[in-house]
Amino acid sequence: MLTTVSFLPQVIKTWRYRSAKDLSLTMFICFCLGVFLWLIYGIYMSSKPIIVANFVTFILAGTILYFKIKYD
Repeated sequence: MLTTVSFLPQVIKTWRYRSAKDLSLTMFICFCLGVFLWLIYGIYMSSKPIIVANFVTFILAGTILYFKIKYD
Protein backbone atom coordinates (compact mmCIF):
# COMPACT_ATOMS: atom_id res chain seq x y z
CA MET A 1 0.00 0.00 0.00
CA LEU A 2 2.80 2.43 0.84
CA THR A 3 4.57 1.92 -2.49
CA THR A 4 1.34 2.65 -4.33
CA VAL A 5 0.42 5.72 -2.28
CA SER A 6 3.99 7.03 -2.43
CA PHE A 7 3.26 8.59 -5.83
CA LEU A 8 0.46 10.77 -4.47
CA PRO A 9 2.70 13.52 -3.01
CA GLN A 10 4.57 13.77 -6.32
CA VAL A 11 1.30 14.03 -8.26
CA ILE A 12 0.11 16.81 -5.95
CA LYS A 13 3.42 18.69 -6.08
CA THR A 14 3.71 18.42 -9.87
CA TRP A 15 0.12 19.58 -10.34
CA ARG A 16 0.45 22.42 -7.82
CA TYR A 17 3.69 23.83 -9.23
CA ARG A 18 2.97 22.95 -12.87
CA SER A 19 6.51 21.66 -13.21
CA ALA A 20 8.03 18.24 -13.79
CA LYS A 21 11.45 19.34 -15.00
CA ASP A 22 13.35 17.38 -12.36
CA LEU A 23 11.63 14.10 -13.19
CA SER A 24 13.03 11.60 -15.68
CA LEU A 25 10.75 11.01 -18.66
CA THR A 26 12.48 7.73 -19.50
CA MET A 27 12.07 6.45 -15.95
CA PHE A 28 8.35 7.20 -15.86
CA ILE A 29 7.76 5.65 -19.29
CA CYS A 30 9.55 2.48 -18.19
CA PHE A 31 7.81 2.45 -14.83
CA CYS A 32 4.34 2.92 -16.34
CA LEU A 33 5.01 0.16 -18.86
CA GLY A 34 6.14 -2.18 -16.06
CA VAL A 35 3.10 -1.41 -13.92
CA PHE A 36 0.82 -1.86 -16.94
CA LEU A 37 2.33 -5.30 -17.58
CA TRP A 38 1.78 -6.23 -13.91
CA LEU A 39 -1.83 -5.09 -14.32
CA ILE A 40 -2.25 -7.34 -17.37
CA TYR A 41 -0.68 -10.20 -15.40
CA GLY A 42 -3.12 -9.61 -12.52
CA ILE A 43 -6.05 -9.66 -14.92
CA TYR A 44 -4.72 -12.87 -16.52
CA MET A 45 -4.32 -14.49 -13.09
CA SER A 46 -7.65 -13.07 -11.82
CA SER A 47 -5.83 -11.67 -8.78
CA LYS A 48 -7.80 -8.77 -7.35
CA PRO A 49 -4.96 -7.51 -5.07
CA ILE A 50 -2.53 -7.34 -8.03
CA ILE A 51 -5.17 -5.71 -10.24
CA VAL A 52 -6.18 -3.06 -7.69
CA ALA A 53 -2.66 -2.20 -6.56
CA ASN A 54 -1.30 -1.87 -10.08
CA PHE A 55 -4.36 -0.03 -11.39
CA VAL A 56 -4.01 2.64 -8.69
CA THR A 57 -0.24 2.82 -9.19
CA PHE A 58 -0.69 3.10 -12.96
CA ILE A 59 -3.18 5.95 -12.57
CA LEU A 60 -0.86 7.88 -10.21
CA ALA A 61 2.34 7.25 -12.18
CA GLY A 62 0.48 7.86 -15.44
CA THR A 63 -0.69 11.20 -14.10
CA ILE A 64 2.89 12.18 -13.34
CA LEU A 65 3.92 11.01 -16.83
CA TYR A 66 1.11 13.11 -18.34
CA PHE A 67 2.26 16.18 -16.38
CA LYS A 68 5.87 15.56 -17.41
CA ILE A 69 4.90 15.52 -21.08
CA LYS A 70 2.48 18.45 -20.73
CA TYR A 71 4.69 20.78 -18.67
CA ASP A 72 8.03 20.12 -20.37
